[in-house]
Amino acid sequence: MKRQIVVTMILGTVLFFGIATSVLAELPDPGMEIVLGRTALVVTDPQNDFLSPKGVTWGVVGKSVTENNTVENIEKLFKAAKADGILVFVSPHYYYLTDHDWKFGGALEVLMHNIGMFDRKGPLNLVGFEGSGADWLERYKPYIEDGQTVVVSPHKVYGPETNDLVLQLRKRGIDKVILAGMSANLCTESHMRELLEQGFEVAVVKDATAAAIVPEGDGYAAALVNFRFMANAVWTTEEALKAMKSR
Repeated sequence: MKRQIVVTMILGTVLFFGIATSVLAELPDPGMEIVLGRTALVVTDPQNDFLSPKGVTWGVVGKSVTENNTVENIEKLFKAAKADGILVFVSPHYYYLTDHDWKFGGALEVLMHNIGMFDRKGPLNLVGFEGSGADWLERYKPYIEDGQTVVVSPHKVYGPETNDLVLQLRKRGIDKVILAGMSANLCTESHMRELLEQGFEVAVVKDATAAAIVPEGDGYAAALVNFRFMANAVWTTEEALKAMKSR
């Protein structure tokens, strides 16, 4: 008679004596200590097209943004970081006229181009930018446009591989990131993945983000799973504020 041996491990399926075993998964919680001078707040896409009811994506992200209190929570993080001396970085998403000459793209890329999401006239042209979908939410401008926040070059798909975020962090001796912004399963998750690959510790603030809910699935629910699987910590806004204060 075959014996079934139960093995406890973190992830995966084990073959033991040729028998497929049951696997119990328990994810650890590494946590992240905030260290002044080594920690930054990074906010992805705090822009009207994602976070304003007038934005082009509000029809699919509005429910998630509202339920998470995302707009208010991002502002709380901005305010706390400024008060506590934590450097703030913004990784925006822009499409210039020349970007619409691309010959191919993934599903969301094609959609974003089709609906004119994050459109700007060009990298040196701010005509029509004020109040547009590519602009910051008005309530965030005092934090972003204070002359201290580092606004990096735009990412073009989802992650920071196409901009200078990592360079700007490294040049300032940052190795820990508090991550928030839009959209949870797209730009925010992609930033988390790349920052982890680049050797940063990352704490994601789960209610300072949100995502589209479409017939194919709930992007926010999908992101929460991956945040937990990969990030050093997954905090609520209140937990993040407490961690900032207790450093």
